[in-house]
Amino acid sequence: MPELPEVEALAHHLREHAVGLPVGRVDVATLTALKTFDPPVTALVGTTVTGSRRLGKHLDLECTAPDGTVLHLVVHLMRAGWLRWSESLSAVPPRPGKGPLALRVHLGTPPGAPGFDLTEAGTQRRLGVWVVRDPADVPGVAKLGPDALSLGLAELAALLGGRAERVKTVLTDQSVLAGVGNAYSDEILHTARLSPFATTGKLDADQLERLHTALVDVLASAVDRSVGQGAASLKGEKRSGLRVHARTGLPCPVCGDTVREVSYASKSFQYCPTCQTGGKPLADRRMSRLLR
Repeated sequence: MPELPEVEALAHHLREHAVGLPVGRVDVATLTALKTFDPPVTALVGTTVTGSRRLGKHLDLECTAPDGTVLHLVVHLMRAGWLRWSESLSAVPPRPGKGPLALRVHLGTPPGAPGFDLTEAGTQRRLGVWVVRDPADVPGVAKLGPDALSLGLAELAALLGGRAERVKTVLTDQSVLAGVGNAYSDEILHTARLSPFATTGKLDADQLERLHTALVDVLASAVDRSVGQGAASLKGEKRSGLRVHARTGLPCPVCGDTVREVSYASKSFQYCPTCQTGGKPLADRRMSRLLR
């Protein structure tokens, strides 16, 4: 899933390549991806791209009409979505419901105009696109907590204080802290030497300081590595920087212990027992049920 660093890099890429270009045509290939009908997606045609930014894990493309009306194309790539930039898009309209393409935006008049495709792998079709006058009209944006890179230590401590949830759960709750997903929460907790099952409200001052330092260092480092990369290389860049996430069975790069995994529902997380849990493996309830 694209998280804060990757979405920040995509927003930067669009600022560098799309701002100043006119929207010439929008092709909807997957109707379920479009979550709004007023304004219609056709209202973007004739506008000019005037900005691009990240809102948590949402991507916001600002488009301004000749009369000054501002519309926003807001995208949540979800778990399997991606943005693919092209210097010359095909002018042939895509066949609805065929393949991974969800939406195509031509920035200029086809054929040969640059632009981008929004695609989604797999069959779940969770990618979302909204055309709105105000990004706050998107439900997921309206309920976002503060951005993960915006908080000082005292603010983070106040945000987490008194909560009874596991720290892994809180880090990935977008209404509490915006921008962190499954992968980077694993990396942050490993860097902070904290168990994913630690109770958030019981973290002491030293643990909170380690968590804040790891939050800033892991995300800022990933942003620095990602911004300026082409959209096609961002996934590989993310994988290359991970130390425990998606590395089950491999040695921890810090201590050499074997990276373990806990599975739940349709997700899993990875951690190092020596670095994070005092050498004790965490219970994997899904595996326990399979072994009965």
